[in-house]
Amino acid sequence: DEVDKWDSDYVIKSRYNLLAEEYLPSYSPTESDFADGIRYVKSGSDIDVAAIAAEMDHVPIAQEYVQCESQYVFGALYDHGEPVTTFQHRQIRGNTYANGGGVYRESIKDPELKSVGEQLLDSLDWHGLACVEYAKDTETGKYKLLEINPRMWQSLPCAVRAGADFPFDYWCQATGRQDLIDPHYEVGVRSHFLHGELKHLFSVLNDEPTLADRPSFAGRAWEILESCYTTPHFDVFRIDDPRPFLSGFERVLRANWRRSQSSDRSSMKALRSFRAPNPNTDSISYTKSLVRLWRRIVR
Repeated sequence: DEVDKWDSDYVIKSRYNLLAEEYLPSYSPTESDFADGIRYVKSGSDIDVAAIAAEMDHVPIAQEYVQCESQYVFGALYDHGEPVTTFQHRQIRGNTYANGGGVYRESIKDPELKSVGEQLLDSLDWHGLACVEYAKDTETGKYKLLEINPRMWQSLPCAVRAGADFPFDYWCQATGRQDLIDPHYEVGVRSHFLHGELKHLFSVLNDEPTLADRPSFAGRAWEILESCYTTPHFDVFRIDDPRPFLSGFERVLRANWRRSQSSDRSSMKALRSFRAPNPNTDSISYTKSLVRLWRRIVR
């Protein structure tokens, strides 16, 4: 609501991941809801700010859209303005085909990214964890800040796999054992968040046109399968313990069913009637039930 002219490409996104009483007085202590998506605005568009704010249940943020080939994360643990350990990754795929949170990433070391990340956190006299997200502008080649999160981040397993064990390092800092922290990590380590890869494919099928070019579904599906085969490193999925992955997979299917079939009463009735077995007791039956739900979505 502070944008005077929509004379550039913009991204409109929620101020919060979760809408709750702590942020919005209109919510009761027992109410909460996930923030409603992202909107991409082309330069010169006629925007109804009040309508978007009402639809998203709060006044969201408008950011200038940065044309980029990749997004980057600068992860850090700071001690009262001094860096203890840092990490960088390049995002190969995000939650959607227009980017979003990283679901396939690769650890890197770029002196320029380290410089801009540390300069920002130093100036803030930062303390604790930080996830700083950047986009590298294709026109200028410069890193542009997207956001800072003072918490663990979605792509943390990639950092841990590469050797930047932030949960352990955070514990060491909190308990006065900083001498146990190893600031080194391996470059070129890649990992997948499979639930996010599935969301990415759903975005190719269902999302409205954005400022990014929509890839072909078949081509993107092949890219995901090929990368899973050549780099079988997964955040959650394990053959010897598949239940956490299956539970998350069910949530993704349900969310995308509601999104794509909200106007289809028979489809919503089928979703409400779906009752999967308890994933803690029967992984095989649970998997079969998820396959049946997937078939309903495909139909």
